Amino acid sequence: MRAHYFQHVPFEGLGSIEPWLKKAGYEITGTRFFESDELPDLKTIDMLIVMGGPMSVNDEDKFPWLVAEKKFIWDAIAKNKQVLGICLGAQLIAGALGAKVYPNKVKEIGWFPVYGISSKEHSFRFPSKLEVFHWHGETFDLPMGAVHLAKSDVCENQAFQFGKSVIGLQFHLETTPETARNLVSNCRDELVVNAPYIQKDEKIISVGSETFKSINHLMDEVLSFLTKSKSS
Repeated sequence: MRAHYFQHVPFEGLGSIEPWLKKAGYEITGTRFFESDELPDLKTIDMLIVMGGPMSVNDEDKFPWLVAEKKFIWDAIAKNKQVLGICLGAQLIAGALGAKVYPNKVKEIGWFPVYGISSKEHSFRFPSKLEVFHWHGETFDLPMGAVHLAKSDVCENQAFQFGKSVIGLQFHLETTPETARNLVSNCRDELVVNAPYIQKDEKIISVGSETFKSINHLMDEVLSFLTKSKSS
């Protein structure tokens, strides 16, 4: 089995996803768009993981590779590959499926709860409430035919599922202490004061190890769900 990831900036890598993939026996390859926009042969991969980044889905003039990336995501979905999108990755999946991506009413940066809302058969079920890590300023409409999985107090579409093997997460379950520090270090200019849903850097990186373990465990469950859904 081969998992291929799309990485948009050096400081937003796989985080806790990487050890799960290795334990599950996946060969891991990647396209790092900040180095090269070469895409793999879709026939050779089983899972596609689309990571986050500070750019917008709509920034095709600044980042021309976004056009080919969205087409590849659409092709992967059409070929029933396992597809997981995180933050920008979820927005790219939504965009590839024809949904609108646009600025959220507020930026959401730091540790805030999301609420699981779906009880539909064959869909992933999030806890009724869980504190998770956010870093986003944009949101998306729910793609046609997708199942709404989670919301937060200031962002309605926090997670969705399309078919059995495609999940988009606006928030970051893969975050480790190291990746949180990397985000703070590289995107500190977004941590403006007096914004109700933007936490200070010390608040973001000072959470306990159990908080990271909790979200990483849920990330493991999402990956396991995608794998089992594909094989069922």
